Amino acid sequence: MLPIGDDNSQRRLFPIVTYALIAINIIVFLLELRGGDAFIYAWSFIPLRFLSSPIEGLITLFTSMFLHAGWLHLGGNMLYLLIFGDNVEDRFGHFKFLVFYVLSGLAAGLAQYAVSMFSEYPTLGASGAIAGVLAAYLVLFPGRRVRVLLAAWIVNLPALLVIGAWIVIQLVSGLGTFSDSTATGGVAYMAHIGGFVAGLVLTLFMRNKARGISF
Repeated sequence: MLPIGDDNSQRRLFPIVTYALIAINIIVFLLELRGGDAFIYAWSFIPLRFLSSPIEGLITLFTSMFLHAGWLHLGGNMLYLLIFGDNVEDRFGHFKFLVFYVLSGLAAGLAQYAVSMFSEYPTLGASGAIAGVLAAYLVLFPGRRVRVLLAAWIVNLPALLVIGAWIVIQLVSGLGTFSDSTATGGVAYMAHIGGFVAGLVLTLFMRNKARGISF
């Protein structure tokens, strides 16, 4: 079930922050391709490095949000950000959306750190921050129809179902990683869950303050 679009007819603001974030992610990925593994290890969040050097690790907690493991990873994340980010930005306003995005990403990284603090594997990707965006969309637009590619058909489904199915998959998969003591790499499901929970909390705090704001 792949989201491919939604209804933007009520959008008031040009989503400059959403587009800028997409552009930055693409540019950083091109730098990754040029810099190789050394670039990735330098700027990814590595839990064990954070444990031994919190100041250095704190910087990479932020920079890791703009790194990706491959074209598919980048493309999937940017597709979700493009579809869901613009409407959340429209509701929050540009600056508050940017703050919301960064805080969700930081919370996601810390959530992953909590379950893998001795790991030497790099954690990278915008998925945690985008999980926060999905949470905001779910709270703000639960009944909005989202176009999804379902097998060979394009259907319109409510956001509650589309995003709800996504978080259920993350929860089930995340629990699976706890039961597998040999898991050392792969998808950082706890980052997704942490970003989503942070997004819910931030949205409940920010949504009433966001009405009528368009800066």
